[in-house]
Order: sequence, then C-alpha cells, then structure tokens
Amino acid sequence: MSAEETPEDARTDERTAEEDEQPTTRARLGDGSGRAATEFDQSVVDLLAWVLDTETRARIYVYLRQHPESTSDEVAGGTGLYPSTVREALAELHDEQRVTRQKRESSGAGNNPYEYEAIPPSDLVRGVAGQVQSELNTVFNLDSRLRADGEEPPESTPVTITVDDDADENADDAVDD
Repeated sequence: MSAEETPEDARTDERTAEEDEQPTTRARLGDGSGRAATEFDQSVVDLLAWVLDTETRARIYVYLRQHPESTSDEVAGGTGLYPSTVREALAELHDEQRVTRQKRESSGAGNNPYEYEAIPPSDLVRGVAGQVQSELNTVFNLDSRLRADGEEPPESTPVTITVDDDADENADDAVDD
C-alpha cells in the first residue's frame, strides 16, 4: 500500500481479487456437478443395459421415458442411433411388452407411423424381478430335482421378490417436474 492509498482502497483491491477467483471456483464446481450427472446417467444406462440386454435398448428406453409418443425416426434422431437399429430394437421391446405403441393420427394422406412409449420403471423392474425369482427358484430346487431315488420333488418357491409401486409414482412425479 502506497502513501496515497487508503486502507479502503487496499480492501477494494482484495475484494476484486476474490471476486476474480469466484468464477473459477464456480466453473470448477459446475464442471464437477456436470461430471457427477454424467456419471449418474451412465450408471443408469449401465443398469438398464443389464435389465434390457443391450445399451442400445437402454438408450431407447431412456429416450422414450423422456419423450413419450415418439416415432422410430424421432427416437433415432434423439439417440443418435441408426434408424434401422432403432426399428429393430423397438419391435423387440414391443414384443417383450417393454414399450407400447399406437398409430399416430394425421389428417393427411399417407402412412401413419407408430408412436412408442416406454412402460413405467416399476413394471420393468417387476418383470425382471419375476425372471430373477424364477431362476433363483430353479437353482434352489436343483438338489431336489436331481434326487437319485427318482421321486418327484414337491413344487416350492423359496424365493419371492416384491416390487413396491409407491417408489415408481414418486419417480414419475420427479420426471414430470
């Protein structure tokens, strides 16, 4: 501080230096939150890829949850996937009842494309839980099926998996916000 500067002038310079550092700190925090969101999104896609068998199908499911009543061309454009890949995956997902479809109504002449909508996450999880439950029961009943005495084993279900619908309603409310 020079003889001409007052203590207030020095504080102003200090505040300016601190203010100059704030955008850098904010930018770093913003980068961190963006990275966290990206990592979270990728974790969700990875989990859905396990549930739906492929990352392609997971990306389509996520897109349809965010953009219901989309055509295959809209899904292809929104996901960056090839239209033929999207059409094939949508047909499989529809056959497996993981997406629903209906004809889009248009006033003009021509072909009315299908609009697709993904089933709620709780229905998706319920279906997967049923598959896992069945496979676990098969494993647990394996000993009784392999009996040497040839007796028919009693049918039992040692594993039961229950999915709570309340969590899905809360998730749908969060998506709508």
